[in-house]
Amino acid sequence: MITAHRPFTEEDLGKTALTESFKIDLRTYTDEEKDTFFTSNVVSDWSQLSWKDTGKPYEVKTLSKDRKEWEKENGLSMPVHTSWEYFNKSFHEWFIKDVPGEMEELSKELRMHFSAFRPAEVREVLGRSLKLRLWNYIHRMEDGIWDPRGKRALFEGLDVSKPKILFLGAAEGYEAMQLAAMYPGAEVVMVDYDAYCRDSRFAEFPEHYPFLGQNPQTGSHKVYYKNDFNITYLVDDIRNLSFGKEFDIVISVGMIEHFPDEQKPEAIDWHRKFLKDGGYAILTTPRAQAKSKLYYQIMADVMNHTYRELMTIQQMGLYIYESGFDILRHGFIKVHNGVIARPR
Repeated sequence: MITAHRPFTEEDLGKTALTESFKIDLRTYTDEEKDTFFTSNVVSDWSQLSWKDTGKPYEVKTLSKDRKEWEKENGLSMPVHTSWEYFNKSFHEWFIKDVPGEMEELSKELRMHFSAFRPAEVREVLGRSLKLRLWNYIHRMEDGIWDPRGKRALFEGLDVSKPKILFLGAAEGYEAMQLAAMYPGAEVVMVDYDAYCRDSRFAEFPEHYPFLGQNPQTGSHKVYYKNDFNITYLVDDIRNLSFGKEFDIVISVGMIEHFPDEQKPEAIDWHRKFLKDGGYAILTTPRAQAKSKLYYQIMADVMNHTYRELMTIQQMGLYIYESGFDILRHGFIKVHNGVIARPR
């Protein structure tokens, strides 16, 4: 258990460690090693790509038990805002788990039911155990959700100094904090229309989690923590924001795949609306791959409260290109596609 408020310093570069809930990774990489974490330049000419070439994204249709029960009880489709409230609470509960502790408790429970020959209870515990072990592998062991080395490889090399960053649909705000570590002196504005994201997901983000970034005085690496960053968190609908074109970076993470095709142009245009001339739009989506499809099937009760698609990088990039952006960098990391673009 890590108890110190700021347990890591620059002396810990190269280290990785497991906490009860997540993985800490302060390892760097060489230019050659970067290809291991970020597969880039998949498409050479976006103007030559068509939907006939790519096909459409994979729609995740298995809905969570909570959503199905809500709709049965209320006799209507769950409203979008309500579905996000359910999802954010469900997802956050997994981020704050003591995974080894819960795995041990499940093992004890399983042994008890086996010894008493209770087959129904055994099946139920095995189902919970499968989900917890999958979460342990994806988030805590593989670090696939936060993926710090992959995200740093995607975000590096932007021509900004003390940038103003807008995070749309910010949730716990991880990626904006990683950007703020890499580009020191950043002013970050996070926006989400579910207050739970500000009051729980962001508020309870671990203060001892270290972000690896740059020291502006020396040009070397520096370790930052959540409380080092200049962050304003707004609870609002993106469509109500009064900002002008004033941000150097506008980022969304796992957002546009929640909109069907007829709504995607509006969602993508939000990244243009608030961006300075010469600024960067950064977008990510979950990858369409066999592991991800299995994950959303097994974890349906945790994840699937909203409309959701899985995309290839070609599909994701084509949506963005056809919405009037030039794609400056693109590729995929462990479980996410990533695009850095600029309005044409």
